[in-house]
Amino acid sequence: MSKKLVPIVHCSLIWYCLSMPILSISDETIRQAAAHIVRGGIVAFPTETVYGLGADAFNPGALAMIFEIKNRPRFDPLIVHIAALGALEKIADLSMLDNDTRKKLDALTEKFWPGPLTLILPKQQTVPDLATSGLPTVAVRLPSLASARQLIALSSGAVAAPSANPFGCLSPTSARHVLATLGGKVEIILDGGPAQVGLESTVLDICGGQPRILRPGGVPKEAIEAVIGPLAENTASGGAVTGPGMMKSHYAPRASLEAHDMETLLETPVEDKCAFLFFDGASRDKWLKKRKPPQDTLIKVLSETGNITEAGANFFQSLHELDKPELCRIYAQFAPKEGLGAAINDRLQKASRI
Repeated sequence: MSKKLVPIVHCSLIWYCLSMPILSISDETIRQAAAHIVRGGIVAFPTETVYGLGADAFNPGALAMIFEIKNRPRFDPLIVHIAALGALEKIADLSMLDNDTRKKLDALTEKFWPGPLTLILPKQQTVPDLATSGLPTVAVRLPSLASARQLIALSSGAVAAPSANPFGCLSPTSARHVLATLGGKVEIILDGGPAQVGLESTVLDICGGQPRILRPGGVPKEAIEAVIGPLAENTASGGAVTGPGMMKSHYAPRASLEAHDMETLLETPVEDKCAFLFFDGASRDKWLKKRKPPQDTLIKVLSETGNITEAGANFFQSLHELDKPELCRIYAQFAPKEGLGAAINDRLQKASRI
């Protein structure tokens, strides 16, 4: 069936919006999307973390379109996704690693790849500077979702893909989230259902001495330290961006968000046109007994039982559901600090406006 092409002019680029619905994942739609990437196009696709906005990692023109579509600053590097461990040396110059770092790399990839761990490594010269924001390093990940690896393998073998949303806004964990914010700018959106992890990958720098986490994410710090030993503190200062997802302000809903511990929330007056996001059902019930909000107050819980994995998977979806145009403020409860709680709290702090 033929598709009508509608030109859209923006920021000196022309995009063509296909008058087609979101495409459900299948072998045929993955082949169609892969061919589009090979031609220099942009595809929104699911991974186990969040939905990504993908382009050929070796095509500077396609990479530039990602930055334009997202309105992403070019000093914020992209993550290059590969389909198999054997493709890593096409992206990263592993000859630059010393023996100890190479052993750590092997241990990390054996344990956590495929999965939600991004590694910062010395880059190959063939990787365009636009993908790495001019840094001598590259962020690389091997996703665990089979359809994502199939798409990458059938296209260029290396797909640069930040989250498929306008820069600074809530990350998308469903195809509908992508359609709502980027639908007029992306020609193909593949629908693989809700993201399983629901939080972006952990970004780990292993090429600058003692490994350090640049962004908490889907692999907890404790799990990494169990494999390679203690990690260094992230001492990046002065707003230096050395990896993806390090901006101080990010992941924000339209409504103003404030993140607090439970004790502070218990003392917070209930305003008109506000919503509350609690970590677990027990915290919500404790708050309801004391605050007694109006019946129309929007309330969400990340996990009724306090399961941290479930909370992570529900995090962005819950914020999307709370982010109503009529709301002026969202109050959120910090998660426990251990495990994936560090990643949830990182997102809350970057989304908070206080």
